[in-house]
Amino acid sequence: MWELLGRPSGFGAPERTATHAQGTRVLFADGHWRLCATSGLWNANLGYGNRRIADAVGKALIDHSYLSLFRSAHTPAINAARALLGVCGEEHYAQVLFTTSGGSANDAAMKLARQYWALQRQFRRRVVVGLHGSYHGLTYGSHGLTGESLAQSYYSVDQRWIRHVGHQDAGQLTELLATEGESVAAIVVEPVLGTGAYPLSQQMVADLLRLRREHGFLLVADEVATGFGRTGPYFASQEWPESPDILLASKGLTNGTCAAAAVVVSAGVQSVFARADAQLVHAETQAGSPSTCAAIVTSIEEVQRLDALQNGKRVSAGLDSVLGSITNHPLVRSSGGTGCFRSIRLHTSDEVTPTAVVDSIRRAGALVSPGPGCVQLAPALVYGPDDLEELERALWDGLNRTAEESS
Repeated sequence: MWELLGRPSGFGAPERTATHAQGTRVLFADGHWRLCATSGLWNANLGYGNRRIADAVGKALIDHSYLSLFRSAHTPAINAARALLGVCGEEHYAQVLFTTSGGSANDAAMKLARQYWALQRQFRRRVVVGLHGSYHGLTYGSHGLTGESLAQSYYSVDQRWIRHVGHQDAGQLTELLATEGESVAAIVVEPVLGTGAYPLSQQMVADLLRLRREHGFLLVADEVATGFGRTGPYFASQEWPESPDILLASKGLTNGTCAAAAVVVSAGVQSVFARADAQLVHAETQAGSPSTCAAIVTSIEEVQRLDALQNGKRVSAGLDSVLGSITNHPLVRSSGGTGCFRSIRLHTSDEVTPTAVVDSIRRAGALVSPGPGCVQLAPALVYGPDDLEELERALWDGLNRTAEESS
């Protein structure tokens, strides 16, 4: 098996080959259980092995097996779309397009935005703007939109109609719009940049909304990572003064159980397609399958039943304490992020790299992710006090091991 983003020399390593997962822990082929502080990949917000979600998926496979959304509909997809609109906000959003990943959702959103303007005879509006340091996926379109350097030129990814600007303030965006504003179809932003847990400031959000009013572009909130309580509210953009035109969801959408994502479209955007009775040429074989839709509906129900958003706030408060302690370590420069989406920013060197620290923390018993100059944490919203204590011990142990090995 070709391990994703891995080197062949490391394929099949027992300490990185999972055999079982339950609650907040994962068992590996080396015989060790490790505390998961990544929710898989920001996916399993409710922990592993949720029985209600599994039962709902199983029932859908018996009752419906496979049904397509190509030129047709089915009731599980309609029910899932209604449930998703209910938590996104039916007063603003009107329609849901199902896809199979965050990357494909970004691809679909870019296509949708360009067609939105073409339907209004504004054919120049083809440019899509992202942020430096952002991550939107690795499909061909989303790879181009991703603002982190991830071998785009090596793979000849087409970025002719993509621009990137800084995320710390709106200075570069303002300059870009002054020269290319009439060509910009959409600006796509992560409320918290996934490559280092950098939240957009309130001022940056205010400037984005002001510039949208001035220049008319569509604003897309890529909430693949930040949705379903990861930063506190159901979606991070629900705390913005104004809503985005398009919202992207994945990961926590099915608690990581199915390959699923959704493009949630505002009534204003949807009305342009409705008036023209226009077909959007985007479709995926497995998008919105009955089992996926059952997982979506039940995941939403489980967030409510488990009071996951409120518990996530308690976990966030616990992380404040953990990271307040960790920042005293000599290898740690600072910490960042918000809610249950955090990073430990390192004093890096040839010996002290994010990968080296992540490996040391793994040996200490916890699973974390590497980021640019940092270690990233995204624990499940259902963490308890014991989990937080175990995480703190593993972080300290892993950092100490790295310090010893690099001295």
